[in-house]
Formats: sequence, structure tokens, C-alpha cells
Amino acid sequence: MRAFWTLVHRYAGLITAAFLFVSGVTGAVISWDHELDDLLNPHLMEAHTPGTAQPALALARKVEAQYPEVRVSYVPLHPEPGRSLALGVSPRWDPAANAMTKPGFNQVFLDPVTGAELGKREWGAVWPISRETFVSFLYRLHYTLHIPEMWGIDRWGIWLLGVIAMIWTVDCFVGFYLTLPVRRKAATAGGKSWGERWKPAWKVRWKGGSSKLNFDLHRAFSLWTWALLLILAFTAFSLNLYSEIFYPVMKTVSEVTPTPFDTRPMKLGADVIEPRVAFDKVVDTAGAEAAARQWEAPVGGVFYSQEYGIYMVSFFEPGNDHGTGGVGPPILYYDGVNGQLLGERQPWKGSAADIFVQAQFPLHSGRILGIPGRILISVMGVVVAMLSVTGVIIWWRKRRSRKAVATQRVSEEMKEVLT
Repeated sequence: MRAFWTLVHRYAGLITAAFLFVSGVTGAVISWDHELDDLLNPHLMEAHTPGTAQPALALARKVEAQYPEVRVSYVPLHPEPGRSLALGVSPRWDPAANAMTKPGFNQVFLDPVTGAELGKREWGAVWPISRETFVSFLYRLHYTLHIPEMWGIDRWGIWLLGVIAMIWTVDCFVGFYLTLPVRRKAATAGGKSWGERWKPAWKVRWKGGSSKLNFDLHRAFSLWTWALLLILAFTAFSLNLYSEIFYPVMKTVSEVTPTPFDTRPMKLGADVIEPRVAFDKVVDTAGAEAAARQWEAPVGGVFYSQEYGIYMVSFFEPGNDHGTGGVGPPILYYDGVNGQLLGERQPWKGSAADIFVQAQFPLHSGRILGIPGRILISVMGVVVAMLSVTGVIIWWRKRRSRKAVATQRVSEEMKEVLT
């Protein structure tokens, strides 16, 4: 049985190694995506004009008038002092071309006081990689590999890494099992207890030579960080295959409160849904609803999804859109056609399954523990990359050794034949 699981671990590791190396390195960096983006792009992120900021929704309308090929899809309503107003935009359907427009950008940055454009960019662009797109390039590389759209589907990379995460999750248990000492009778165990024979697996022989060091780094670091590795693997699966596997399975085993996005089909191309309710109306309605519910945070931002015809109105203080523990702010959902309230989402509230679902991204990103958690995730990104490399080296060295033994055996057999 142990030989079988050794093979499983070997080939699961070989299948996932390259992908986990990329995900580990990029994950170590994007734990600090906002800070790094600020450092690289102060010309986009900062605005220092003194005075009172103009209404964000009015500035959004000006952007749509200037760029008729786009729809403003996200508006942060209260930019922080000294910060730009970062609007998200989406392409519109062009009936004349019978296709979605291709504006070449999906973010526009404005000075909130003067309304002047500070710049625009394509968040997540594959090429060219510039300082404006570097962080978002790494971010999308982390969970999509930038695998292009094929046959009208743009989720191939997400699905692939979701499958890799499933294999990784299973392999966490297989690898742990293989570190356990083989059961032996007392007479053959040299008088050592089971725990004493397991103890060397937790240690690194720093002066035992490169082969022993490589093996110990792989085994010991896997053990010391096993719980974190399992969390990263499982949450990577749940986030990438959320609608395909994770959410459907959760519904069968527990009560999960669906969001409006879980109950509506996605509309693409000519079927995208034109909103009939303006941003202003939705914001006013949501503000009144939140006051009636005695929510303390103001309306912080509003997002419209033309693929689902849904407004998301989020409530947060400026600079705190990640919410408590990184789970995000309270949200009200509205129908973009008739303005009907569709539902709500409150952080860390709901059934046990709701909270478990909400916790997936905070756990994966480390934001559930704040700055210490993000530091920990950065370290774990390096550990994942190291384990991928050391695992491949172990396989390569054993393969080379097996080939050498086989070659020696053939050579000896040939000598016997010739003599």
C-alpha cells in the first residue's frame, strides 16, 4: 500500500509542480498588490489638488460622455484624501460591428477635485507588461495563467488551476501519510517508540550533503506548514471552481444562502443587460435601505454587472473596502432593470455554511489575520515554490539512480553472456 501512495505522491507532484511554483511565487508578491501598485504608479493613484471633491457619479457620467464605447461599471463614492478616483469601466455592445467594443482599458483614474484624467489602463493585460499593468498581470497569472479564450470560453486557466488545486489538496494528505514511520514490531524498531521514529521527519540535516538537505527541506517544511498548505490548496480549489463544484456541493451538504449572481444566468454579447435604473437612484435607494437597517457605514461604492443586470452597492468607510477580516463590506443587491431589492450580504453573518463560504478568500489571501496574515501568506508562497522545486529534484535524482542501477544490471548480464 505504501508503494502505491508513493507513486501517487510522485506523479501528483510532477503534474502540479510547475503550476504551484508559478502560483507560489506570484502569491508571495500579490499579497501586497495594493501597496506595490501604489509604489509603481503614484501618477495614477495620487491626486493632490486642494479643494472639495466633485460628486463621483457626476464624474462617472463625464467619463461615459468622453468615451462612449465604455460603460462605467464601478464607482467608489468617497475617495480618500490625496487619492485619485479609480473608476472601473466595461465595453459596450456595438450593434454596428455586431460585437463588444474594444476600448483597450478597463480603469480610468481621475483627480476627484478637478475631474482631470490622470491616466487609464487595462487591469490584467497580458501584453505589453508595463509598470501600470505589472501587478495586475501577476494577479491574473496567479489564478488564470493568462490562458486565452477558446471556443468562446475564457475560463480555461481558472479551471485548469482549480483541478491542480484539487490534486494538491489530495496530495497534502498523501504526502503527510508518507512521512509517518512504517509500523514495525518492537524487536525490529530498535526499542524506539513510534513518535521517536517519526521525529527525524521534522528535522533538516543541514550538514548531511545536498541530497539529504534537499530531501529534508521537502519533507520537514511540508510537515511544519502542513495545515497552511492544506488551507491554501483547498481555498484555491474553492475559489477557482466555485460555481462549477464548490457551491453546488455546499448546497447539497448544508444550507447556503445564494447571492443573486448564483440564481441568474450570465448574458454575453448582444444579450448584455442595459440598466434602466441610474446609478444615482440605486445609491439613494440603498442608502435609505441601509439607514432603515441601522447599518453604520456609508455607501462606499456601487458596481453594475451588465452580464447579470445586477447592481451591488457596498457600504464601507474610505480605505476599508476589504472589511473586517478581509471578508468584504456589507452589500445590497438591486435589479438593474426595475430597481427591485434582490438580497443582501453581511460579513461574517448567516448560516455556518455561509460563513464558511465567505471565509475562503480571507483564508487564501491571509487577510483574515490582517498584516500578519499577509506576511504569512507571502512566506508560504516561497515555501510552496521551494517544495515544488525540491520535489522535482528528489524525483530526478531517484530516476537517475534507477537508470544507473538498470544500466549496471544490463552491463553485468551482458558480461555473463559473453563469458
